[in-house]
Amino acid sequence: MAEIVAIDGPAGSGKSSVSKEVARRLGFGYLDTGAAYRALSWAVAEGHVAKPEAADETFDGFDYEISLNPDDFWVKSYGVDITNAIRLPKIAESVSAVAGVPAVRRFMKKLTRDLVSQSELGGVVVEGRDITTVVAPDAPVRLLLTASEEVRLERRAKELSPEDLATLRQQVLERDKSDSKVVDFMKPADGVDLVDTTNLDFEQSVQAVLSIIREQL
Repeated sequence: MAEIVAIDGPAGSGKSSVSKEVARRLGFGYLDTGAAYRALSWAVAEGHVAKPEAADETFDGFDYEISLNPDDFWVKSYGVDITNAIRLPKIAESVSAVAGVPAVRRFMKKLTRDLVSQSELGGVVVEGRDITTVVAPDAPVRLLLTASEEVRLERRAKELSPEDLATLRQQVLERDKSDSKVVDFMKPADGVDLVDTTNLDFEQSVQAVLSIIREQL
């Protein structure tokens, strides 16, 4: 099984862009675990999967594929390329409800580990919101990326179109509130290294993460 570099962090902390660049420089795979939650939300919205509610659901029929190549990232489900579709505001608004179902999180844990084990790569940078504590607590490198609320909102604003800015703050704060009931992503667990990117630019954030990885691997 590939070595897992586990990276957690809230929206706007830089975890996705930094994780992808770190994977690129190390020659590792890159796995965006949030994409699976978004894809499941998309599948529910499109009628492919029933809205998850039962504690014993297995989601065996969920058709999901994702690229681990940081230079050629894509997400597919039910024969459709949904790389862009899962980033639409309507999916962002529904993903917390889906992710909050315990059965979904159990399924996603297994899905993540299966994707890594089947990758045949030397290492995979796995980023999300409970990777260091639930999905891969035994990973040789575990990091938590954080940033102040103000900085995180500024970063997210740059990613969105003007018409989406009105709902940005509410979405980010509601997502933080919802996810904080499942995992504390603002304080590192024991053995998890903290990287606060509030006062770091992109390259500085990448170098900070690379330094920890190289030291521990």
